[in-house]
Amino acid sequence: MKRLSVAAVVAALLGVTPAFAAGPIPIVAAENFYGDVAQQIGGADVTVTSILSNPDEDPHLFEASPSVARAMSAARIVIYSGIDYDPWVSKLLGAAHSINRKSIDVAALVGKKSGDNPHIWYDPRTMLTLAKTLANDLSGVDPAHRSDYEQRLARFRQSIKPIQAKIATLHARLAGTPVTATEPVFGYMFDALGMRVRNKTFQLAVMNNTEPSASDVAAFEDDLKTHKVKLLVYNSQASDPIAERMMKLAKASHIPVVGAAETEPPGKTYQQWMASEFDAVDHALPK
Repeated sequence: MKRLSVAAVVAALLGVTPAFAAGPIPIVAAENFYGDVAQQIGGADVTVTSILSNPDEDPHLFEASPSVARAMSAARIVIYSGIDYDPWVSKLLGAAHSINRKSIDVAALVGKKSGDNPHIWYDPRTMLTLAKTLANDLSGVDPAHRSDYEQRLARFRQSIKPIQAKIATLHARLAGTPVTATEPVFGYMFDALGMRVRNKTFQLAVMNNTEPSASDVAAFEDDLKTHKVKLLVYNSQASDPIAERMMKLAKASHIPVVGAAETEPPGKTYQQWMASEFDAVDHALPK
């Protein structure tokens, strides 16, 4: 299907006022991990459409299509990351304004601002805050099922506790361990584990699609060759020549390598995905 620019889609939707039908509440999530949480809280009382769900697609290269615009227009609740991670969302929402639609900017919800690490879903506290907000918003739209939303929220909170326990266990063992990454995708996980992150300016350059400086490249290479870091995390969903070069160098230097994605893997819940990431770190850095 032919892709249209956001501007073209916006122009096509100007003046559209969506009408909401009775039945399950339509929710659109810009990213599938938010859609997963929405489904867990909403259950059978919602229908969820996740826009970015292809693990082989680089989210930074996404372009909105007319079908995405229509889904946004028909949604009662829209969830997106914010802080410039998915700027196409706010443009589409502005094109199809509705006083009946609730939009949830997750970054704003958890107090993040432009310039902060945008990969906020790697902090389980973000998802707990989102889950509570969703339960409240859904109860406001559909008060008849308030108790159902509250029960699902309680189950979600309970399901996060094993992840919190794993964080505590790993923090006790790994706090202070020097690590590095090709991009700051895993940044909030590193923070949660108390690990010491090196090469941050290199990571920001790659994330922003700019060339890291020669000194940053040299410092990164030296960290790998001389084992100043114990682990490398790379973005398994984005292709960048300099990042791939560092990953190959890490493997050649026998530095453990762990992949981190920007899309929830197929067949996994958010909880299972995060648990698998912590397990990967645990196995990469044995006692």
